[in-house]
Amino acid sequence: MSLGRLLAVAVAVLMAIACGALALGIGVVMDPVLRDLLGTLGLSGLEAVLSDLAEGYAPDPGMVEAALDLGRAILLLVAVPPALNALVGEVLGWRALAWYGGATGLLTALLPWLMRGAGGPVGAGEGRVTALLFCVGGVAGLVYWFAAGRFAGRGPATMWAAPRR
Repeated sequence: MSLGRLLAVAVAVLMAIACGALALGIGVVMDPVLRDLLGTLGLSGLEAVLSDLAEGYAPDPGMVEAALDLGRAILLLVAVPPALNALVGEVLGWRALAWYGGATGLLTALLPWLMRGAGGPVGAGEGRVTALLFCVGGVAGLVYWFAAGRFAGRGPATMWAAPRR
C-alpha cells in the first residue's frame, strides 16, 4: 500500500467517523424516546458538571466518570466499525458498496449485543436503538466507500494514452 493510499484511507476513515457521529446525533434527536432519555439523563448531568465548573468547584467524580464512559461508548460505536471494515476491505481489495455500507451497519448494530452477551428479553426500545445504530453504521460505511473504498485493491493510477498508429 502506497503512502498516498494510506493517507486517503486515513482521511476517509476520519470522514466516516465524523459522518457517523453526526448521523447518531441526528438519530437521537429525531427519536422521541431517545430524545427524552437524553434530556433526562444526559443534559442534566452535563449541566451539573458545567455549573460546578463555572462556580469554581471540582465536579462530582462520579458524574465526570459517567460522562467519560458515555464518550468512550459513543467512540466505540462510531469509530470501530468503519475502521475495522475499512481495514478488511483494503486488505482483501473489496470495492463493493454493500460491503462498506451493509457490513459497517451490521457491525455497528451488533456491537452492543455482542458486548452485553445474549441474555434477557428484547424490548421495543432495543429494536429502535438497533435500527438507529444500523443506519449510523450504514452512513459511515457509505461515506468511507465514496471517499476511498471504491478504489480499494487497485494498483497505482496510470494515465491512458491513445495507441500509436
